[in-house]
Amino acid sequence: MSYVVGILFVIAAWWASTGAVLYAISRSRWPLPVVMAVATGLATLAIVGLWLTSGLETVLAAFFAFACALMVWAWVEVSFLTGVLTGSRRTPCPANASGWHRFGLATQALIYHELAILALMLVVVAVTFDAPNQVGCWTFAILWLARVSAKLNVFLGVPNLTEEFIPTQISYVKSYFRNRPMNALLPVSITVSTIITVLLTLQAIDANANAFGAASMTLLATLMALVVVEHWFLVLPLPSASLWSWGLDETSLADQAGRSKGIAADPSFVSLQPSCSVTAIGAAYAMRQGGQHAL
Repeated sequence: MSYVVGILFVIAAWWASTGAVLYAISRSRWPLPVVMAVATGLATLAIVGLWLTSGLETVLAAFFAFACALMVWAWVEVSFLTGVLTGSRRTPCPANASGWHRFGLATQALIYHELAILALMLVVVAVTFDAPNQVGCWTFAILWLARVSAKLNVFLGVPNLTEEFIPTQISYVKSYFRNRPMNALLPVSITVSTIITVLLTLQAIDANANAFGAASMTLLATLMALVVVEHWFLVLPLPSASLWSWGLDETSLADQAGRSKGIAADPSFVSLQPSCSVTAIGAAYAMRQGGQHAL
């Protein structure tokens, strides 16, 4: 029963937090600076929450740390979608850019935001350092690595670019996406994330695991499973944005519906293969080696 509660909690938190961020950006009547200010206040409280729970080895503390990490991550998303933190380049990618030159331009378009995520990761590590409850730290790390993987995949090219999630104020970033049926990173992918999910699941159901350890690994395994799902969303002809229709404006939903029909009619789509977070390999190894001690 405790496994079911953990799984449902992660799925509900993932769905609700994503939708809340999209709603705040796309549909709320709050000015974007107000949205950013609220997100900053909540993230600050969440960091304090991570610090307070880091020394507690209880099931409730594991759940609370997970929620706090999601709240900090919400700031990451809001800061990008509002256009407050993006990069030094705020113009579309030149049509003739390719190869490493295109990669360099894309990096310039995101560099400030990437550095901000790195800084936040260091803060989360600092407030939870050498503490027994590392759920919040690992949650943030998984979200970060999954985001890096997703960014690389949409840069290299995937069928579903999730452009409906990009608001007007940063619409220029869409020019750095590429619509392709396959890229070299995708085949390496979902497989690796699936393996990580299985390893975490095995630790969660380990008969020797205490209640805290089982809860912690259940939360992380479910989150990794959602990383797999999100990467499949990049390649399957599914209207994934419909999951958050309540958070998206009508224009975004209409665009998404049109693209879904186009993908479904594309005969090249049958050649798609699995994909996942190749950059999460390091996290998987660290979890496998140090997970039992830290969690």
